[in-house]
Amino acid sequence: MGFFSYLCKFLKLFDMMNNIPNLDELISMALLEDVGDGDHSTLACIPPTATAQAKMVAKQDGILCGMEVGERVFRFVNNSFYHSELPITITALKHDGDEVRKGDVLMVVDGASGVILTAERTALNFMQRLSGIATQTHKMVAMLEGMHTQLLDTRKTTPNMRLLEKYAVKCGGGTNHRIGLYDMVMLKDNHIDFAGGIEAAIDRTHDYLKAKGKDLKIEIEVRNLDELEQVMAHGGVHRIMLDNFDVPTLKKAVARIGGQYETEASGGITEATLREYAESGVDFISVGALTHHIKSMDISLVKN
Repeated sequence: MGFFSYLCKFLKLFDMMNNIPNLDELISMALLEDVGDGDHSTLACIPPTATAQAKMVAKQDGILCGMEVGERVFRFVNNSFYHSELPITITALKHDGDEVRKGDVLMVVDGASGVILTAERTALNFMQRLSGIATQTHKMVAMLEGMHTQLLDTRKTTPNMRLLEKYAVKCGGGTNHRIGLYDMVMLKDNHIDFAGGIEAAIDRTHDYLKAKGKDLKIEIEVRNLDELEQVMAHGGVHRIMLDNFDVPTLKKAVARIGGQYETEASGGITEATLREYAESGVDFISVGALTHHIKSMDISLVKN
């Protein structure tokens, strides 16, 4: 990646991170959960005036994510838990979206020893999980090299962590699907069944959006080729989700749609089958496992 492309990517990720509205509140709740009425292990044996330098180290190869979160954790503990008069200095040596190798130093923290020890686990918990998501996303995106298919995340996220986890998907090179229930209409099988069928679900949606003055894209899920034919005959949508289709049926469905609507494949698609599904010509593949079935990346903090 050239310097200009890298800079553009960095600036986009930086802007996205700084537009997460509840980040400080999330960090505060995470620390309250962990610290309670005090980090008594640290308070018992570390003098409040003691200072130290620590470094955060990658213990495996991967894609880094969560540096800003980690830094905010240290600063929050320093300013709001310890009310420390000692300055804290954090030097970032890597950035979100960077490919890191085992042994790479990610950041160096200088400050009160108690602050570093109290903040350590919460900072690592955020960074390890987000880096795990970014790493797995990057791995699967690489499998789609040379194809026009984009890898999507889903709403299968950790409660209150959605924006961070979707940010991690972006760090790994993936594409965000809708953020929540509010920014896109997705008519899934239960919506269709409860509404009384495909035509009724689509028509009622258009009536609702018109009445509310909302301009939202409409995606509809189909479970088989018969339902696909109903959608093709009726129209009124922007994207068709082909749910739990096997590859031969998916190819038929994509050919039938013929570029009239965006296409998305979903349902149990794994690393082993991802490329084969993409070869059908589908526009998007959504994988819930990007955020709900992830192994965290191994990162540690050690005294320098």
